[in-house]
Amino acid sequence: MFYDTHAHLHFPDFTADIEEVIARASDAGVSRIITIGTDFETSRKSIELADRFPSVFAAVGWHPTHVMEAPEDIRSELLGMTRHPKVVALGETGLDYYWLPSKTKDASITDEEHKRRQASLFRQHLEVAAEAGLNCVVHQRESFDDCVAQLEPFADRVKGVFHCFSGSVPELQRVLALDSIVSFTGILTFKKAHRIRETFAAVPEGKFMFETDCPYLAPEPFRQKRCEPAFIRNTVEVAQQARGCSLEALSQSSCAAARAFFGRLS
Repeated sequence: MFYDTHAHLHFPDFTADIEEVIARASDAGVSRIITIGTDFETSRKSIELADRFPSVFAAVGWHPTHVMEAPEDIRSELLGMTRHPKVVALGETGLDYYWLPSKTKDASITDEEHKRRQASLFRQHLEVAAEAGLNCVVHQRESFDDCVAQLEPFADRVKGVFHCFSGSVPELQRVLALDSIVSFTGILTFKKAHRIRETFAAVPEGKFMFETDCPYLAPEPFRQKRCEPAFIRNTVEVAQQARGCSLEALSQSSCAAARAFFGRLS
């Protein structure tokens, strides 16, 4: 048994065959899927999917790359969504410095203002998480130091899962120092991902989870194809080799970590 702790089942990629996708996940031993919102609309769609399928749970949030479409204050709306019993976290939130205006040729806003807006939204997610008693799903791309700095003042109230983790062992230690955790995608299976496998092998028990980030990041041998929750199996088989342990041990450790982090996950 494994959990897919980060999926985007609300994406149009899954509209035509969502029932089959859920069934294939179950057949592959994936018993829980957390589908992650990226704005209000997709957060509501994630809740609808959680209502529709017993194995699906939801996280609600506003992705940092969509900051220009976000209201100035998102706290009240998010707090209302957290009252749903199958909402298990805030997010996907965090900071993304890869898709800044200077890189996307957007002259309407400066990079610094874009970063300021991202930081404001991230802080609002953390505030709502603290009030609701939930944790946060953290997106960080080329922004690790700032993400850690922003999470640090909330570390006694909110944990973060640094999703799609591809950092070094020293970066892992900084996450663990915040009593936060990490999760790994199909990137773990890529031939050139030696450092990521080394980092994974160094993560203490109970501090890692697995995810697909589907429809993105399909593991080998499905690269360049639509990813889906059933593919967790391919990732954990490579993880087993990197860690030198049994699939049963990986199942117990990763699922226990998920249940501890996502307190409403049943």
